[in-house]
Amino acid sequence: MFAARATGLVKLVGLCLMAGVLLAALLFPVVGGLGLASNRAADTVDQTSGELTKAELPLVTTVQDMNGEPIAYLYDQYRIPVPSEGIADTMKAAIIAIEDKRFYLHKGVDWQGIARAAAKAGVDGGASQGASTLTQQYVKNYLAFVVGKGSEDAYKKATEATLGRKISEARIATQLEQKMSKDEILTGYLNIVPFGNGTYGVGAAAKTYFGTTADKLTVPQAAMLAGLVNEPSRLNPGAAVEPAIKRRNTVIDKMRENGAFGPDAKVAEEKAAEYKAADIGVVPNLRLLPNGCVGAGDGPVYGFFCRYLIDYLDKAGLSPDDLKRGGYTITTTMDPVATRAAKESAEEQVPKDQEGVANAIAIVQPGDDRHRVRALAANRDFGNNADAGQSAYSIPAEVTKFGAGSIYKVFTAAAALERGVTGIDRQIDVPSVYTSKVYKDGGTKGYTVRNAGTYPDKMTLTDALAQSPNTAFIILEEQAGLNNVVDMAYRLGLRESMQGVNTKGEPLKADGSNGPSQGDQYKQDNSGSFTLGAGPTSILELSNVAATIMSGGKWCPPTPIEKITDRNGRPVQLKEAPCDQAVAPEVANALATGMSADVKPKGTAHGAAGGFDRPMLGKTGTTESHHSVAFIGATPQYAGAVMTFTDGVAPQVICNTSPPRLCGNNDKSGVFGGQVAAPTWFNAMRVLHANLEPKPLPPVEPRFR
Repeated sequence: MFAARATGLVKLVGLCLMAGVLLAALLFPVVGGLGLASNRAADTVDQTSGELTKAELPLVTTVQDMNGEPIAYLYDQYRIPVPSEGIADTMKAAIIAIEDKRFYLHKGVDWQGIARAAAKAGVDGGASQGASTLTQQYVKNYLAFVVGKGSEDAYKKATEATLGRKISEARIATQLEQKMSKDEILTGYLNIVPFGNGTYGVGAAAKTYFGTTADKLTVPQAAMLAGLVNEPSRLNPGAAVEPAIKRRNTVIDKMRENGAFGPDAKVAEEKAAEYKAADIGVVPNLRLLPNGCVGAGDGPVYGFFCRYLIDYLDKAGLSPDDLKRGGYTITTTMDPVATRAAKESAEEQVPKDQEGVANAIAIVQPGDDRHRVRALAANRDFGNNADAGQSAYSIPAEVTKFGAGSIYKVFTAAAALERGVTGIDRQIDVPSVYTSKVYKDGGTKGYTVRNAGTYPDKMTLTDALAQSPNTAFIILEEQAGLNNVVDMAYRLGLRESMQGVNTKGEPLKADGSNGPSQGDQYKQDNSGSFTLGAGPTSILELSNVAATIMSGGKWCPPTPIEKITDRNGRPVQLKEAPCDQAVAPEVANALATGMSADVKPKGTAHGAAGGFDRPMLGKTGTTESHHSVAFIGATPQYAGAVMTFTDGVAPQVICNTSPPRLCGNNDKSGVFGGQVAAPTWFNAMRVLHANLEPKPLPPVEPRFR
């Protein structure tokens, strides 16, 4: 007993000293001699109290599909702000009863509460209580969770047991009471305070724990939430039921003592007993809001699009941190029908759990002013479980480390058309073997290529694009110029693939230490193999190449954004790259028709087309190593690209089996683009075109014939 009284006496003296210093600090804001405050500190106090009157709390960003349906949520703090009238009186009464019963009587600092805490400490050595008002707690939570973004360091700083912090907090609280009404302070506090499980504010807490809204909270529900703010982790009602109920019942008793159940003591006692007998009432598993791309509305399917969206916005001026705190509403270009069709088609060709073989597809809508990304999907699910074949990278959008094979012959054809080397109906040479005296092979001139099949000595450019002889395009590349062909790939859409990564597919560092870029490397090496497409390639960019050709040569960034509004409903402008005329419309139109024979009887995609008889452009691709195959295609309504590649630790040949599998280095059994990638494209596109009228390809000017 003596020890307890001695301890209490020490606390009594400490509290009295604290009260005296606090009072002095409030009466004399600048006490330079004691080092307790300064003019600069006073400015900070004024600024903080001013910010609190119009505080913008961290809010949830909602990502929607093209129809306005939510597909993902991005946040650091799950919060649903509610006005005063949106908060039940039961909730207000509960929080006041347990945290600050003299809330409506003090002016920000409760001197009676401090005195009461000091008296209790002097009598029995008990812990101090009543010394921190709701207004002070509002200040503390603002500094910790708004200014400090909820970091551990910010929380420690906002709650540290120092006299300087207490003085600052008290001064801000008293200023706040002069600028805001009691109801505004109470509402602000209830919207900012954490309730555990990543939930902040009473609006989100009501939904998370009870599946209701803040204006409908019953006494037992409100009491439980009010009790949570004391120790949300220890009192988590989803796990620690008994401690949560005990704390809830304590709050109910405090509400009764504070007159929340009326003046009649007997009636109040009966009501309290009834409320305390209620079950805990939380919803099973709690209604936690999914967070991030892994938790997207249909996470395994929509996650790749979501990941691309975040990366795109980061480059366009909205950082991931902005998204997690800004409360934006983002309407995307994602078409759920297209995405589902793309996902099902990718999995149909290559099962999601097929070891080492990825099959990814991107769909973009052509247009003169925008190229909207409608789908990004893969046989893989989006997620963090690699053992289950999941990937947290946006594999349809990022630059893969593998090539698109003969699809790169399209860039050679485009450069040759633009420079007047040939036309789509003119005959070009197709020797079975060709040794270039222009390009190097291993550092010396004399690059030799062979055809993979048997072809006539001459054929039209259109037939060559459909049947894909290697020698013909090495010759065209010589005539058009390698630099022009590489630049054409960039212009038509391989912008990140050509200038954003090196030949290993690694993003270029700012200091250039891992450069040059892939495009520059091919130019420096004078490597004619560029037209055979062995280098790293983005599937989304390939899709956008098709969209550019089908849009009369107009390149636009493949955008996932339809519109963005901020928390107040105002439009948000992004720093998106402007569209540009990559090639003349006449060149693009000729190229589109020149690529139209791939689905015809002798074309490499004929078997995969399976009766898809709409006017379209197309081109298959297979790398020499058979580590990857691809297909690019477009109708006037939709463009898309598919790449099937080995995504294991050690690249291997993808064999032509059902389903495709890795088979070491036996390239004689390797799969071709027309066998996996092309069927994936056609099966997805059949769904999208089911109710669309066929549209013709644009006319070709005679000079490009």
